[in-house]
Amino acid sequence: MPVIVLEARDFTSPFFLVRTWEIFFSCVTFSLVASSDLRDKTHPSFKTFCMFAWCFFFSITLLIHILSTIQFHSLLPISWKNLIVTVAALGASMSLSAALIFPCLIMDHQNPPARAIAAATTSCLTFLGYAFEFCMCQRQSQEQKGYMGSKPGLLKTVQVWGGCLMIPLVVETIQDMPSESRSWQLWVSVAAYAAALALSLLTLVVILGDLAARCCLPFDRLLAGFSLMGVFLYMVATVICFTKLLQIKDPRHNLPEHTIELFVLETIVASITLLAYTVDLAFSIKLLCDRGH
Repeated sequence: MPVIVLEARDFTSPFFLVRTWEIFFSCVTFSLVASSDLRDKTHPSFKTFCMFAWCFFFSITLLIHILSTIQFHSLLPISWKNLIVTVAALGASMSLSAALIFPCLIMDHQNPPARAIAAATTSCLTFLGYAFEFCMCQRQSQEQKGYMGSKPGLLKTVQVWGGCLMIPLVVETIQDMPSESRSWQLWVSVAAYAAALALSLLTLVVILGDLAARCCLPFDRLLAGFSLMGVFLYMVATVICFTKLLQIKDPRHNLPEHTIELFVLETIVASITLLAYTVDLAFSIKLLCDRGH
């Protein structure tokens, strides 16, 4: 199949312009952060998370931009329409998380460097770019935006976002807590988050790789099973989160303030992700019942 280069008018199309916006501001953001002298050395895991979000989505968006320009994507063994909307949705959610985490937890608020302030601003502009692309994808027909543009697909994006955000939260919690204070509840939560994230990533691989027809089980039943397991895993983790919140007032624990903030943030993210898995399970059950009739 010949490679076709876009015409001049295609370089002014909304998707071309918004992806150029995303690439530019994400590149500026992680360049500013990498060159900034941040005096506050706390929360290194969150800084790594922010840098990963900016660098990863810069790289994947640049790749999509190039492949779209030379129209090479039709030769790739992937579901391009699902990839586009997934990157837009995940890029928006991860960029928004980084845009909120960086100024709140990483910047030195008493004397923030100018580059750090500029990075927080460009991070917000990166989020706006991905959000605008996602809105443009949602305006397309269901056939054009694919499964990941539907409500169940967007819920799976939320599940991946929650699992990714849990990584720095858990790492920071483990680093802050003394070894004698690390109970079995902490390790059960870690196992639940890791298993749920692995299932969500496996689902994305199957959808983006167009591998549903090759599954040994019917794909709709497989999705329902994954959603059920996700509900169970996050239900256990959320109960543990609320249990830890109730233990905060116990004077025997004497936890520092930033550890309490981590517990609160973990509970919020776990609750949102549990809600996403629950609604996704309801969609899966409804789909199975409709096909059964």
